[in-house]
Amino acid sequence: MAGPDSLRWRPRAAGRQDWASWPHYDAAGNGFPGYWYPVTWGSHIDGTPRAFTICGERLVLLRDGGKVYALHDRCPHRGVPLSEGDQQFPGTISCPYHGWTYRLSDGKLCAVITDGPDSPICGKVTVRTYPVAERLGLVWVYVPIADERPHPIDEQLPEELVGNRFVVGGRIEPRRGNWRFACENGFDEGHAKYLHRTSLWRLFKPMPTWNVTSVIGDGRWIYRVQDEVHWEADFPGVGRWSNQRWWKRRPPKETFNIGNTGKPKKIDPTIAAQEFAGFASLSMPGVLRIVYPKFIHYEFYVPVDQGEHRYVGLMVNFTAGWKALGFYLKYLGGVRWLFHGQFSGQDAWMVEVTDAPPERLYRPDVSLTAWRNLAEREFTAKLEVHGCASS
Repeated sequence: MAGPDSLRWRPRAAGRQDWASWPHYDAAGNGFPGYWYPVTWGSHIDGTPRAFTICGERLVLLRDGGKVYALHDRCPHRGVPLSEGDQQFPGTISCPYHGWTYRLSDGKLCAVITDGPDSPICGKVTVRTYPVAERLGLVWVYVPIADERPHPIDEQLPEELVGNRFVVGGRIEPRRGNWRFACENGFDEGHAKYLHRTSLWRLFKPMPTWNVTSVIGDGRWIYRVQDEVHWEADFPGVGRWSNQRWWKRRPPKETFNIGNTGKPKKIDPTIAAQEFAGFASLSMPGVLRIVYPKFIHYEFYVPVDQGEHRYVGLMVNFTAGWKALGFYLKYLGGVRWLFHGQFSGQDAWMVEVTDAPPERLYRPDVSLTAWRNLAEREFTAKLEVHGCASS
């Protein structure tokens, strides 16, 4: 099922060990501008200013009149963070140092409390504002390349989350390590079968030893497709190795691409209708989608700076009504800790200790190079659209 968009790995010489083949990706330690990023839960933002850093940009978020606003978190007067301030007037935020007060809607300085009502500097100073949207229970902020208007956020969300009914459980937490390591780990072909073999989430589930995998493109997504699944293997001069144990389920004989431990007997109708090419897919600016028979897991790797990122993990079940209550009870009763906690914590550990480049890639790293190629192509095209230099 490769087709013309196939990104199959082919053997070659030792090759480059740095990231010079992907210059924009190499330079994106603080993330890619020109995208919407989830910042935090909407329920966590109220009238009290809160500080965040996204793509290296210091932000202050607060809610006023039911709407969330985002401004650059620095008062131009003396550089004090506006997130240390508060609201003295509706629709504004005031710096705690001298009472410089800015409109939330456009960032204009509209009052200086310590300089009186006729302060001549009013209207001459502006704090940068950022577009904000609320979707999936999250607050999203658009980080621009220049001063462009943002594209509609629904164009960036996974398509199945626009127009279908669903319930969401999730976890947001700060994590150490660059966002690119987190994103590459999420789509990495080889790690789950070995790193996660000790996770409680996988305690009774069969895990392959190795796969033959191809990566194909479909629109803005790339998919990992399992062409062959091997449950054990003899390694010449070393011995036999297998993930199978007497207490685990018996592995299936056929290959599969929904879920990653076996061919499902029944698939949720909404999930089946999407006709996903593979169970793992990835899109810009770092959105991972793992398709299971009954739910879909999403991970958003939100850049903070070179050494930190925000992990946003969502588990989505396409149900409503009383069945939604059952989902929440199951999720909060164990799945959140097992899946978004202990299982995902193994990924967080690897991301924190990864140190690349230099690197030496192997066959399953077709998943990594395909993602870097996608990021490079899409961001180059985005720069051209906005009239920015691509070098």
